[in-house]
Amino acid sequence: MSKKASQFQKRVMSLGYRGKEIFKPLNTGWIDEHTACIREWIANIFFYTKNGTTIMIDAGYNYDRLAEKMRWLDIDPSSIQDILITHQDTDHVGAVERDSDGLFRHATLYLSEVENRYMTGEVRRKVIFGTYKLPMVETDNKKVLLKDGEVFQIGDIRVEAIMVPGHTWGHMVYLIDEAYLFTGDTIWFGPDGGYSFINSLAEDNDLAKQSLEKLEKILRERGLSPKIITGHTGWSQDLDFAFAHRDQVCNSLKRQKPHDPAAPYDGYDESNDTEEGARNVPLVSVNDVEKRKVLLFGAGVIGAYLAHVLIQAGNDVTILAREERAKSLNQ
Repeated sequence: MSKKASQFQKRVMSLGYRGKEIFKPLNTGWIDEHTACIREWIANIFFYTKNGTTIMIDAGYNYDRLAEKMRWLDIDPSSIQDILITHQDTDHVGAVERDSDGLFRHATLYLSEVENRYMTGEVRRKVIFGTYKLPMVETDNKKVLLKDGEVFQIGDIRVEAIMVPGHTWGHMVYLIDEAYLFTGDTIWFGPDGGYSFINSLAEDNDLAKQSLEKLEKILRERGLSPKIITGHTGWSQDLDFAFAHRDQVCNSLKRQKPHDPAAPYDGYDESNDTEEGARNVPLVSVNDVEKRKVLLFGAGVIGAYLAHVLIQAGNDVTILAREERAKSLNQ
């Protein structure tokens, strides 16, 4: 993979997925006082802060606006010492590839030992229903290789790594403080609930569906209801919604049904991702369809009122977030 690969993917996938309502990324901003998000075209990367420690979840594309958007969130790249990698696709590891801008060369990467086989060249990543091999990812960062179910601490942050193969052979999701589940490309949210992620990009779609069943079982047996945060389609804290279609796969070959009124026509068009929005507007759940529509399209007088309400709520969230970030700056 490389910077050229990121740019190529942007051009080609923008045309291929336009109007299909498949990619519905969050804009840059805050989900709550602990969790921030940056939008890179169709992909999201996340930051989680607790008691003065900030970790990063996934490394996005090889994207030239990352440092700029981190400034919108008042996050210094040099403060990121640990990055959890769900899987090694170019929209999840771009910022730590060898030819990246090097914002995080000092950071330690955490990924599954199975996923690392792509990075060593033992296995080649295949997409487009297994017909196309992607170039090998190259990184110089230190790596910590994880096993399924491994639990570890980063500062006061508890991280549990859960293996969910299917999209890639070594895909991990990360359960953080038993309250936030970062799922990468495991779940795709449609307006009627969660599905297994895009069929054409999976190594094994049947295995991916089995992984969703496993993940749901873990959460329900432990009585957990975390915020389930996806890499491309927003977040939800509704367990029934998130796993509503765990035995089905998002079909990338057609426009999605039912229609999602809050889905962008072109997920690669990030013209509405602004610093003002990042600092003032909270990132609402995928279940809040009307609020999402207002943020995306506006809706006259009613929309203006709802936008005002959202901005007020956003001010509360960002104030709490800045207080949390201040702890790290003072340590």
